Amino acid sequence: MNKIGTIEDKNILFLQGPMGDFFKQLDNIFQKKGAKTYRIGFNMGDRFFSNAENYTPYRDKREDYKEFIEAYLKKHNINKIFLFGDCRFYQSISIKIAVKLHIDVFVFEEGYIRPNYITMEKHGVNDYSHVSRDSNFYTSVEAQTLKASDVEYKQFKMVKSAAVYYLISNIFDRFFYPNYEHHRDFSAMKEFFYSIRSVYRKGFYRLKERNCLNLVKGKLSKKYFFVPLQTYNDFQILQHSGYKSVEKFIIEVIESFSLLCSNEHLIFKHHPVDRGRKDYTDFIMEQAEYYDVRERVIVLYDTYLPVLLQNAKGTITINSTVGLSSINHGTPTITLGNAIYDIEGLTCKNMKLNDFWSKQVKPDMDLLAKYRTFIIKNTQLNGSFYGKLPSFDELIDGDKK
Repeated sequence: MNKIGTIEDKNILFLQGPMGDFFKQLDNIFQKKGAKTYRIGFNMGDRFFSNAENYTPYRDKREDYKEFIEAYLKKHNINKIFLFGDCRFYQSISIKIAVKLHIDVFVFEEGYIRPNYITMEKHGVNDYSHVSRDSNFYTSVEAQTLKASDVEYKQFKMVKSAAVYYLISNIFDRFFYPNYEHHRDFSAMKEFFYSIRSVYRKGFYRLKERNCLNLVKGKLSKKYFFVPLQTYNDFQILQHSGYKSVEKFIIEVIESFSLLCSNEHLIFKHHPVDRGRKDYTDFIMEQAEYYDVRERVIVLYDTYLPVLLQNAKGTITINSTVGLSSINHGTPTITLGNAIYDIEGLTCKNMKLNDFWSKQVKPDMDLLAKYRTFIIKNTQLNGSFYGKLPSFDELIDGDKK
């Protein structure tokens, strides 16, 4: 599914990539392998991290983009498109036009398997993925132990890339890209504030939660259900679930827990990216108070995730990749949204949340081994957006080692 095929003498278009120079590096690699490359950018951040000689700015309004991209693809006889994420406005429009014109689309995303992997799939990722969710599909897959090399992830490079991207876009977009609308909050000042608050909260919550590991490994082990929260503006929620907000999900879980689970605890954990942005603690505890389960609800920020998964009686998620990690720990898992790993035998597929409290089923670890093997071989690249670049040699025809 991530087989790129021939790129020599092919016309390849790069759209928005992850913040930073990952797509610029990939552009350079493809040029050296004989491809003619193009790049379309939508703000000054895109421009800064692109090669000047093949860059085209899009400065018009959103409603004009569909006509623009169709004409561009035809004019340059584009054969393949590479982009990051498939739910953003410009990306989703581009994919629809590409499908219509029979152009291959390759989508990058954060890794399904973490750490040391990033995702690259043909057609789409997450709920748009073409990966089978039929357990019978994996019967003939030979399970293998696939070891990934360390990708040398550099958090400083990620932070620096994001800071530069936001800063120059905030300064110059009003002049050069006045019609650009970002898919999320695009304020450099807010991002700076969130970063500072995140650092503070990380230290504060590590101190506050210093005894939580002993609690979940001891007194509460296998006596709590774990709920990993996703980012408040996650496309996984907005596009691939029936929830309009994280709050709606929280209410549903607490209400069901209060009615059907009388002895266990419920532990929520914030997403690390939301550390400086959102704090659901007051909201969660208000709901716990309303449903009379306050004494059995715990809210965490920075307690070590693997320990929380290992000791949980079950994990409840919308469609976070944490769910796949939970399965990997042998913990019963239910997804309330559309998840790529929601497969009978891995999750409690088709089970109602109200039944999960008492009827959770452990994952089939043999099926998991086959599924992981298939996923890694067909959708994952051993590399990082902010560290060691993955090798594309085996994915490109004529470039096999």
